[in-house]
Parts: sequence; C-alpha cells; structure tokens
Amino acid sequence: MAGKDKLRKFAEIRTFKNVYSSKNFTEPIVINSEEEELDIRGKWNEHFGNDNPIVLELACGKGHYARGLGQRYPNKNFIGIDLKGNRIWKGASEALDNGEENVAFLRARIEFLERYFAAGEVAEIWVTFADPQYKKPKKRLTHARFLGIYKNILKEGGLVHYKSDSTELYEFTLEVLEEEKIPILYKNADIYASELENPDLEIQTYYERMHLALNKTIKYVRFIP
Repeated sequence: MAGKDKLRKFAEIRTFKNVYSSKNFTEPIVINSEEEELDIRGKWNEHFGNDNPIVLELACGKGHYARGLGQRYPNKNFIGIDLKGNRIWKGASEALDNGEENVAFLRARIEFLERYFAAGEVAEIWVTFADPQYKKPKKRLTHARFLGIYKNILKEGGLVHYKSDSTELYEFTLEVLEEEKIPILYKNADIYASELENPDLEIQTYYERMHLALNKTIKYVRFIP
C-alpha cells in the first residue's frame, strides 16, 4: 500500500502548478505541470510574476520552512528543493490549497543547483535538518563543494542559514567554514536555551519537532559563502 501511495503522489505532483521536476542532470531542463520542457535557469521570477527576492529551502522535505517563511514574507519568493517527490507532495498540495502563490517546489538533486539557478539569482538559502550523511561527508550540504555552489548562485552578500540537531554536523560545518576562511556571522549550539536571536528560527520542521521531543538541542549557523 505504501508503494502505491508513493506512486499516486508522484503522479499528482506532476500536475501541480507550483512544482517543477528536473528532466535530467546534465542540462537545466525542467518539466512543468503542463508537461512542457523549460530552461528555468535565470527565469524563476517568471513563475512568480514579480521580481521579488528568491529564497531557497534545501532538502526541504515537506517544505515547512519554505511555506513558513512564505507566510511571513509575502514580498519574497520561496522555493523548496528536494529529490523525494512524496515529501514535496505534502508541502506543495497544502501550499496550493492555501493559495500560497509565493511558494514553489523543485524536485531535483541539490548538487546540480547551478543548472537550475543562474549566477546571482538567489537572495538567501536555508538548509534545515538535512540528511546527516555520516558515512559520506562529501554529500553533507555544508561540505566545501556545496558552499562553492551556493556562492555561485547567491547574490553578493547572500546569506546561508544552517539549522540542525546534529552536534557532529554542526562542528563539521564550523570546521569547513574555518578551513574555507568564511566568516561566521552568528552561531549557537542551543538556540532554545535563551531568547531566539532570529524570530525566523521559530519555524519548526517535522524533523525538528521530532528531535525536540527526544530532548535534542538545535544548532544554527549563519554565514555568507
């Protein structure tokens, strides 16, 4: 039954007007809800119909941050990116139901972001509770190779926000930033130990709520790559 439900969701999101799916990983071609092939790189504002800043949520899962920020900032555009269509289905369907026109989703691999976003097209990036990749450090979303990708698609001075429950990944991120000589604007190994420095940190993903229920501390780092 679970397999059939996934297949149903995969089929449904292909009809969602707020979801784009990568056709392949060698060129910036995506397929929209009309089954049209598009070169979307540098043209995301055409989807939103405005020139508002674009903010990404990477490894978005159900899109809690993309949607939460979208509700807070109607004058910005938000794109949740993940490869798992059954997760995107949840956030995309609820965004459609709620008329959240400044929220969209892209089903694609994060390592190929430069094929879907032009240089300087993105204003800000959130990485929230990504897969720890304990056995594959090069796949961690704050590995140096990913920081280079973020730098290329971000506008000058564009921020990256990293939020996680993992002490190992938090320390790994700090080490990479030091090695790459990237200044840390703010860091906190337990954001809920005192008043939140940034009110946007109030938004909690499914995984964050799960980690908090297990009494884990939530870490946060902000930097400009």
